[in-house]
Amino acid sequence: MKYGLLLIAVVAALASCTINRNVMFKTDHDYVYDSPPTDSAEITEYKISPNDMLLVRLFANDGAKLLDITAGTGDAQQYANFLTTNFLVEVDGMVELPELGEVEVAGLTLNECEELLEQLYSDYYVEPFAFVQVLNNRVIVFPGTGSQAAVITLQNTNTTVIEAIALAGGLAQRADARKVKLIRYYDDRREIYLMDLSTIEGVEFASMVVQANDVIYVEPVPEIASEVMSDLAPYVTLVSGIALIYAILQGAF
Repeated sequence: MKYGLLLIAVVAALASCTINRNVMFKTDHDYVYDSPPTDSAEITEYKISPNDMLLVRLFANDGAKLLDITAGTGDAQQYANFLTTNFLVEVDGMVELPELGEVEVAGLTLNECEELLEQLYSDYYVEPFAFVQVLNNRVIVFPGTGSQAAVITLQNTNTTVIEAIALAGGLAQRADARKVKLIRYYDDRREIYLMDLSTIEGVEFASMVVQANDVIYVEPVPEIASEVMSDLAPYVTLVSGIALIYAILQGAF
């Protein structure tokens, strides 16, 4: 009976084992990763997407008023013809702008969007100068704990992988620096890069510039011994209790 109970407990423990269950984005040993772009010329410029929050600034006379303010000779309260305002890109890729109405901007780079607005507003203003910035660009970083993550808002366009990890608090104690995965989406395709940051040679990948909506996942090192003990503890307690009751009943009869 004791051996039977013990066998049941072991089988139940193995069936419900949680060892390494918190590891996400697993790949097979023969999985072929994409090659990370280390040359700045290979970096794809960010394209505006639905749900982006755009900061739009518009100046007349090819930005002359902006130059006056920068030089300290202009009235900051009168520098824009109509806006320094935030606009949400709707799910259909359109953004509603004053005087223009709905304008399709999804799929455009920031430079292309600025050129489009300058062209459209040329019917209303003399030599308009547009400045467009995405306010909610972000990357998600899993630092290697297996249970924690951070959403990092990109303050500039040249944030590197190592900067993003630093902004998330650095690698966790359980992090495996040899297995840093970067998941990136280009239009309808997905690319996954595997970076080894455990050696000095990894600085090449650490200097890689992140893109908006990237996911940086550092794989955690499984704590096998502690997780096995944690999984088995309830069953050991159960078997011990049953064995104690059995011994008491045997002694009573």
